[in-house]
Amino acid sequence: MKLSFYGAARGVTGSCSLVEGADKRILIDCGLYQGGRELSEENVAPFGFDATAIDFVLLTHAHLDHCGRLPLLAKRGFQGEIITTAASRELAKVVMLDSAHLQEEDARWQSRKLMRQNKDKGELPQPLYTQLDALNCLDYFGRTAQYKQPIVVAPGITATFLDAGHILGSASIHLTIEAGSEKRSMVFSGDIGNANRPILRDPTPPPASDVVVMETTYGDRLHKLLEPSIEELYQAIEETFRRGGNVIIPTFALERAQEILFYLRAGVKSGRLRHNVQVFLDSPMAISATEIFRRHPECFDAETRTLFDSGQDPFSLPGLHFIHESSESMALNAITSGAVILAGSGMATGGRVRHHLKHNLWRENSSVVFVGFAAQGTLARRIIDGAKAVTLFGEEILVRAKIYTINGFSAHADRDELLAWHRHSRAPRTFLVHGEEEVMQKFSTQLSLQSPDTHVEMPELGQTFNL
Repeated sequence: MKLSFYGAARGVTGSCSLVEGADKRILIDCGLYQGGRELSEENVAPFGFDATAIDFVLLTHAHLDHCGRLPLLAKRGFQGEIITTAASRELAKVVMLDSAHLQEEDARWQSRKLMRQNKDKGELPQPLYTQLDALNCLDYFGRTAQYKQPIVVAPGITATFLDAGHILGSASIHLTIEAGSEKRSMVFSGDIGNANRPILRDPTPPPASDVVVMETTYGDRLHKLLEPSIEELYQAIEETFRRGGNVIIPTFALERAQEILFYLRAGVKSGRLRHNVQVFLDSPMAISATEIFRRHPECFDAETRTLFDSGQDPFSLPGLHFIHESSESMALNAITSGAVILAGSGMATGGRVRHHLKHNLWRENSSVVFVGFAAQGTLARRIIDGAKAVTLFGEEILVRAKIYTINGFSAHADRDELLAWHRHSRAPRTFLVHGEEEVMQKFSTQLSLQSPDTHVEMPELGQTFNL
């Protein structure tokens, strides 16, 4: 049996691991690399394995950095089966189609730019994959996983999806493989959620296993407490309104957008926010995701399920507006004060939020509130790190707005939660992925102190291990 790493190796995106055993080849996730340009060299490059030889993909959840290269996998010859939860199947469809649309738009923009510059065009830029490729990929989604219900993937191979509490439908995957006299059990964490949060249940601890492959996104720090973070959000909004500006919140469409809506509703209901606050959800993908959330109450924690059962919508408030069309989004530029605008992407690498930043970053009375992780190289990280000016759509935009970074909303487990999760596995062998290298190093030290019997590896891209 072998385990190989083709993404998120000493980095935070592009999750993709390959398990070989019992005459089958199984991918755990096939995510897009993010940070800087979406059409990065890493995405365009060969996978490092033969797509036609992959028998199964087990998808932990529908974030782009975990599912975003599935259409490319199918485009390059994959004809196997993709297995995931019902909610992840629905969300992945929205995410992949949105990604394809953005890539097609980017390729068209690059082509027009070359034509305007009268350069020797040669072969014009092409999208990594098209919306048709994304739709074709959906044909390979097969069986639906239910939490804690083992699935016989193939003879000798069983997968059990466990609630990861990260986003709707997210899972850690317990995989057992028997081949002759050999038997191995392994757990792939996916992204582990932050416990004691509203909407979703807490992560399910993993069973004892031989091998653990786990994320380390926040492996070097503890999160702020949630209640002070919610209060900081309310203060940021009220202070900005008193200054006569707008609040721009770069928002991940899955989970974060719904969570912020949840807190804004609670703020209005409690009187902490003014009743007539105008909130614009300017993200077609987030709007679709919110509808999908409403269709899957089986994923909710007891409190949120009770709200739904009593006929209340935890994602709605009186002044909420869904912005579908680009013309509606452009019209928001005329609003100079009193608006809370949630738009993607969360790291400001693309999407409508970049337009809202262009029209508000330079305004001293406005604010930008970051409520999620920002990877190195992204526009969000440059602003958070104190850039005095940034380039948007070819223009230099001064950063004069007040910048807030509120870390308590993270959908990822922090260092202590990761350590507690790992303790349940009692694994003698641990592979760390999905984290910046410096963070991994720090978490590795902590993990070795906590569990001296586990051998910790930090695999490099393309590295293969015998199990």
